[in-house]
Amino acid sequence: MSRAFMKESDGADGEELAELQVSPHRNLVTAEGFAQIDSMVERLRAELSAARSGEDRTDVKRIQRDLRYWTERKRTAELIEPAPAGAKARFGSLVALEKAVGGAVEYRIVGEDEADPANGKISYVSPIAKLLIGATVGDGIALPDGAAEIVAIR
Repeated sequence: MSRAFMKESDGADGEELAELQVSPHRNLVTAEGFAQIDSMVERLRAELSAARSGEDRTDVKRIQRDLRYWTERKRTAELIEPAPAGAKARFGSLVALEKAVGGAVEYRIVGEDEADPANGKISYVSPIAKLLIGATVGDGIALPDGAAEIVAIR
């Protein structure tokens, strides 16, 4: 049976807990993204300490798994300096777009762990970021919901 149709184990009932998959892409991070990763590692260390004093072995296994993932993300993080304003869009840039229909939108190009599309933070490996990287003010972009023009890069 294809793994696509199997439930991922949560470690309950003695089942083996599946490892979190680390992205094959470079782990580029902004200063804020690195701080988030660092904070997650510290939070998980504290949770692990508290969980070890309890009876729930499943919690300990889950926290250890999550800590392995975030420790690896911290180890491989490549801090990228902020992009200069007004130049070509690149990692870290805040790109303001004016849509042909529907107003304006802004995207900040960030690392995978920092991405939060609902709040305008898109991963540098996302399709929209790939369209934006290297573009300049005045360039037209074909977004999934219609055409847009880059009006500012900060």
